[in-house]
Amino acid sequence: MAKALSEILADDVRAALTAVLGDAARGADPLIRPSDHADFQANGVLPLAKAVKGNPRELATRVAAVLAPAAGAAADAAGSAEAGTAAGAEDAEAAAETVPTSGVIAAVEVAGPGFLNLTLTAAALAAQAAERLGDPRLGVPPTAVGRTTVIDYSQPNIAKEMHVGHLRSTVIGDALVRLLEFDGRTVLRQNHLGDWGTQFGMLIQYLVEHPEARPARAEHSGEAAISWLTTLYRDARVLFESDTEFADRARKRVVTLQGGDEESLAAWREMVEESKRYFEDVYARLDVRLVDADAVGESFYNPYLAEVAADLEKRGVAVWSEGALCVFFEDIKGPDGDPVPLIVRKSDGGFGYAATDLAAVRYRVNTLKADQILYVVDSRQALHFRMVFEAARRAGYLPADVEAVHVQFGSVLGTDGKPFKTRAGKTVRLIELLDNAVDHAVATVEEKNPGLPAADTRAEAKVVGIGAVKYADLSTSRTKDYIFDLDRMVSLHGNTSVYLQYAHARIHSILRKLPAGTEVRVHAELALEPAERKLALHLDDFGATVAAVIENFEPHRLASYLYALAQTFSDFYENCPVLKAPTDAVRENRAALVELTGETLKLGLALLGISAPDQL
Repeated sequence: MAKALSEILADDVRAALTAVLGDAARGADPLIRPSDHADFQANGVLPLAKAVKGNPRELATRVAAVLAPAAGAAADAAGSAEAGTAAGAEDAEAAAETVPTSGVIAAVEVAGPGFLNLTLTAAALAAQAAERLGDPRLGVPPTAVGRTTVIDYSQPNIAKEMHVGHLRSTVIGDALVRLLEFDGRTVLRQNHLGDWGTQFGMLIQYLVEHPEARPARAEHSGEAAISWLTTLYRDARVLFESDTEFADRARKRVVTLQGGDEESLAAWREMVEESKRYFEDVYARLDVRLVDADAVGESFYNPYLAEVAADLEKRGVAVWSEGALCVFFEDIKGPDGDPVPLIVRKSDGGFGYAATDLAAVRYRVNTLKADQILYVVDSRQALHFRMVFEAARRAGYLPADVEAVHVQFGSVLGTDGKPFKTRAGKTVRLIELLDNAVDHAVATVEEKNPGLPAADTRAEAKVVGIGAVKYADLSTSRTKDYIFDLDRMVSLHGNTSVYLQYAHARIHSILRKLPAGTEVRVHAELALEPAERKLALHLDDFGATVAAVIENFEPHRLASYLYALAQTFSDFYENCPVLKAPTDAVRENRAALVELTGETLKLGLALLGISAPDQL
């Protein structure tokens, strides 16, 4: 697999630093960064010079002489003479003979107080492009084979419609699944459904007393499935709050359900199955990978809760306080200064969310063999997960070699900057939101392809609209709130998925127009125009970008990379004719850059869960 040029340069500069400074430089970070003055800049000389109490510009000159003796000596001959370092430069040139480097550096220039400006050979850029071209992974190796991640995301509630609040968890979680699988991890998706609790006593009791509320079986599918459950929940809630006798019967029904009564369980199972049909419909529209087999509800952990509570008490992790079993933390206190507990078992004998989450941690480590557990849940739950993770560590459920991360995210806001609601002030239904996105995308597709048949327009609008919703979320730093503005999301201009999808389609249009017999291949002997170099360098940075995204769980960095790639390609295409290239070799070389750009856009968007059709 291809190593990024920035990594190759880091190895070269590190070797040169070691040749000049010896052990003082071993393992040093050369701090390779893109540069406006060359292809890259190495900034690592300055901290090293400070550490050895040396002159940074003198040290940079000596390192430059090792990397490219002729270029380095010429670059700063005057400065070396003034500093009295001519002998040092000669020593460095001698050392260069024994330092193996990659040969990718064409020129080195010492700049400022001791920066190294590094220019690469055209052949090095060509070799990188050639190795990635046509490779399904674009030369990016998997680094986490043999590792297992359990990722908890989406988390809708049974008998309730999914709303805009579920969008971020679902979309961010799906992107992370794709990225982690690309990195070679075994990824176990866990859709932690809210399928247990006191509300089910209310719903089941209402169904028992009002059998007419259950529709004909033929109606149970997709939106129809959740529609009757939504009505059921509304009607049951009204009766629960207005009729104390019904409320008492509903509470008794909870006990009956938890005790395993078959009639109660049958009604509960029916609600779960109907809701899951609806969830799968939503997931299909969103084009995410969650399926029924990934659904593991709160009820799954119910048999383990008493055991977990008893174990925590036995270990001294949890103690009784005011009738409840709690875990306390020295550094977590409320506004009044009193400790804020994590309640494992409530004073009425019931179990809280903490018990379920602790049981889930133990199961995911012991049974699923996770070495990494991710919880894609909004920022408001930060304190809860902090306490759960700490309690799990104390109990030994979460060993030191298992990473647990709350992948938190901000809220979706309306164009008024407030939480996104309908005009009536209600939470926006997710299905309605997605349908509106497709409707908005119709106008965008018609603008680009005015003669397209209506059916084809609608089909393209689905790809464009759903991609727009997902990209708007993923292109925003997940820890920040973002404004849901469909007009901006489906725009052909700016940082949108529509812009990237059409850039990808445009690339394939260019490739289709190549003269017959044109080979798409790299010519290493050709000099490169500035726009060609810039595009090749950006393409080479794909692997490093993906690695950073995976390390920090930040999909927005990949979105930013792809947007910059599309812009860089536009500049390249404007300044470097492909179809009317001056020679066949130049045309083939540029066609190779065009194709590699298309492959990179397609793979990058796929890792975000967004389609990139070859033609739009």
